[in-house]
Parts: sequence; structure tokens; C-alpha cells
Amino acid sequence: MNVTISARNTSLKDSFKERVEKKLGKLDRFFDDAKAFVTLTHEADHETVEVTIKSDNLVFRAEKTTADRVDSLESCVDSLFRQIVKNKSKLERRLKTSAFNPEYDDAPYAPEEYKVVRTKRFAVKPMDVEEAILQMNMLEHAFFMFRNSRTNEINVVYKRNNGSYGLIEPDSDAE
Repeated sequence: MNVTISARNTSLKDSFKERVEKKLGKLDRFFDDAKAFVTLTHEADHETVEVTIKSDNLVFRAEKTTADRVDSLESCVDSLFRQIVKNKSKLERRLKTSAFNPEYDDAPYAPEEYKVVRTKRFAVKPMDVEEAILQMNMLEHAFFMFRNSRTNEINVVYKRNNGSYGLIEPDSDAE
């Protein structure tokens, strides 16, 4: 697994880098060719570790904030492992064939059933990003889908946990 580690408002020690490599190495058996991005952020008296693993068209992400960066890393890796094992029946054909050993067959995670309970349809009107954010706020939603008047593509704006806004755009270069 190719691991990229970055830090914000802090420095990285070699011991932490080695620990990241070791912990993510345990997840390496699930992937043929994966890239992991680890971001360590220090704010006041807490450390946030964010781990994103990209493999083919799969993306796994975990983020944890604690007082200690090692505890945050441990929680993230545990969370990623649970995500993979929980959805193993749906992921088996997309991950390494030998990824799921019999030792994990009795894992306490039941396969998750995805059931659509409601379908909603609405006209996707062309508008700019600011207008979409205004519309989302007026509806008191956490996200809003619209057609970007500048690019004519379907986009999604969403409200982030810190109160700022995000924009999701399709990637025309994606495979």
C-alpha cells in the first residue's frame, strides 16, 4: 500500500510514521493496489487523524479526534477494518480474493441490507453555487443537488461539520 502522510500545525516524528505504516500494513491484505492518505492535524489540546484509502473505485475513510495522535490512529484503523469486514459480502468481488480468511467468517457483523424506503424527484435547475447554498439553507437541508450554470454539470453543495460549505463536482477525468 502506498502511504502518504501529511501534517497540519504539527510535526511528524519517524516513530509515528512507522506506526502508521505498520497499522495500515494490516489492511494491505484486502487490496491489490491501494493508496492511503493520512492527515494529522493538531488543534489546541487534541489531535485529529484522518485516513482515506483509495483502491480502484472504492474509497474508505475514517477520522478520529482524541488527545493523543496514537489513539486517534488506532481508532481510525479499527474503524476502517470494521467497515471492510461489515461489508465483506458486497466487497469480496472487488477486493483481493484471499482478503477474507476463514478466521473472519464468524465476525460479529451481519451483512448490511441497503433498502431504499423513499424516492424523491425534483427538477434540477441551473444555478450558481451561491444560489444553491442559499436554497439549501432555506430548505434547512444538509445538502442540495443542482445543475451548475457555469459547467452545466450536476453538483452537490453540503454543509460541513465546522459550519463551512463543500461542493461536490463530477470528475470527467475519472476512469
